[in-house]
Amino acid sequence: MSEKGKQVALSWIEENEKRIIEVSDAIWGFAELGLREFKSSKLLADELERHGFRVERGVAGMPTAFVATWGEGRPVIGVMGEYDALPGLSQKPVPYKEPLKEGAPGHGCGHNIHGTSGMAGAIAVRYAMEEAGIQGTIKFYGTPAEESASGKVWMVRAGVFDGVDAVLSHHPSSMNVAGLSSSLANNSVKFHFYGKSSHAAGSPEQGRSALDAVELMNVGVNYLREHVVQEARIHYVIEAGGGQPNVVPDYARSWYLIRAPERDQVEEIYKRILDIAKGAALMTGTTYKVEFLKAIYNKIPSRTLSELVTANMREIGSPEYTEEELEFAEELAKTISEEAKREALRKSKRPGWEDLMDVLIDRTIPDAWNEGEVGRGSTDVADVSWQAPTMEFGTATYVLGTPGHSWHVVAQSGMGLGHKSLIFASKVIAASALDLLTKPELLKRAWEELKERTKGRAYRTPLPPDAQPPLDMWSQ
Repeated sequence: MSEKGKQVALSWIEENEKRIIEVSDAIWGFAELGLREFKSSKLLADELERHGFRVERGVAGMPTAFVATWGEGRPVIGVMGEYDALPGLSQKPVPYKEPLKEGAPGHGCGHNIHGTSGMAGAIAVRYAMEEAGIQGTIKFYGTPAEESASGKVWMVRAGVFDGVDAVLSHHPSSMNVAGLSSSLANNSVKFHFYGKSSHAAGSPEQGRSALDAVELMNVGVNYLREHVVQEARIHYVIEAGGGQPNVVPDYARSWYLIRAPERDQVEEIYKRILDIAKGAALMTGTTYKVEFLKAIYNKIPSRTLSELVTANMREIGSPEYTEEELEFAEELAKTISEEAKREALRKSKRPGWEDLMDVLIDRTIPDAWNEGEVGRGSTDVADVSWQAPTMEFGTATYVLGTPGHSWHVVAQSGMGLGHKSLIFASKVIAASALDLLTKPELLKRAWEELKERTKGRAYRTPLPPDAQPPLDMWSQ
């Protein structure tokens, strides 16, 4: 039954390849910031609805979050898709830096591909289930704002993932791998300081500088770095710092991301940073407000799902590239230094990474090598991974050495290299979901593994009880 279903699903993806690419390219062009992905989420939801899915829009208090469902009963297999862009990364699909619109957003993490591969995979599964008589439910989760507001953590808190048996997700990458590393838990917080304006030369004694408070807080946090776990990461920007130098700023604002390998480590560091903010306000005679944006967990890997996805990747086979696509890749690769490529490969810790220094695009499909490693980034996929066995796998979309969150990613996500990765990933999602629908022993093993990996630890939402999705985060 599974093999017949796979044939139907893969055929559907091949027959609808043009439309799948059109959807991805449209989202690439929309390039909407997190929680503002109105066109992107509507396009995906409408497409799923057109193929018979029941769509619930605006879930978990986010207008751009949705769930599309086809089928009924167990098992329930989820597929996730992201579609938010990043600020300031507008870029044409050319192998050199050239913005479409200076300062505008761009898909610097390939989420136009991410959302579309999940959509296409889910639709293909729906037709395979119908034609092969496969029981169960396929759900597509439209998850906004992964880069900024971590939409999935709000969806988890709202119970949107309750009852799902396993979850698949795909992310564009420079390698074809179903990784086994964890990720950093984090908090995202803004600190608003309020002072008193005055003439900075004529009557400075009457002023209370909110900018001084921001800067003193930053100094305090930078001294804290010596006394936190080595794997922790703390970074910030000053979003508002005053108007002109002869006016004491009566308002200033910083935005912090606080990360560590475990949720309790983040919470401990965060408490100390709150004390530093309070101290900065006391030192400057200002007041302050903490705006808690979001918080997420560390990811729980799944070897069971990693092996399943890897097997399907190998069975389907990685894509071939046209001469034009390879020429594009070669030109773009010239903008990445040998040193940067070497460091990117070294940081991957992939066995034999040195052999990839002369490789342009990695078409191999290795076994996951990073069991026990903690990735340097964070993702709200982590919170889903505590609810059910979850796998977010990568497919080679970018030339080796491509830096994340860069114009290079935007360029490659909007042309043939990205299109090939999109279709490949759609097929892998469909094939893996069908295996999970038809092989109960896989789900049993995946759940046993999840319980073993989380033994002694229980998930509780990291969000404060009164916290709501920061729908106006970009309007300040």
